[in-house]
Amino acid sequence: MYILVTYDVNTEEKEGKKRLYRVAKMCKDYGCRVQNSVFECTVTEVQFLELKAKLEELIDTKNDSIRMYYLNRNDNRRIVTLGKDTSIDVEGAIIL
Repeated sequence: MYILVTYDVNTEEKEGKKRLYRVAKMCKDYGCRVQNSVFECTVTEVQFLELKAKLEELIDTKNDSIRMYYLNRNDNRRIVTLGKDTSIDVEGAIIL
């Protein structure tokens, strides 16, 4: 499967900078960096689950965010979010 991994790690504290480095290093083991916090990865289902579990252990789920997008042509749009969810429901009502 072809996935896109994006992350936002809070680096206001020293420990956050260490987490950022570890997340980037982990993603690099599974794919190719295409932007600072974006990796394209071609993985099996087992590798995906392994990567997801490892990233979940690395991050601070209250302050960091990881989003994993399935990009396969035949799959429905699927997004996996780890940690803080900062997305907006674009299919629901938006009141300004």
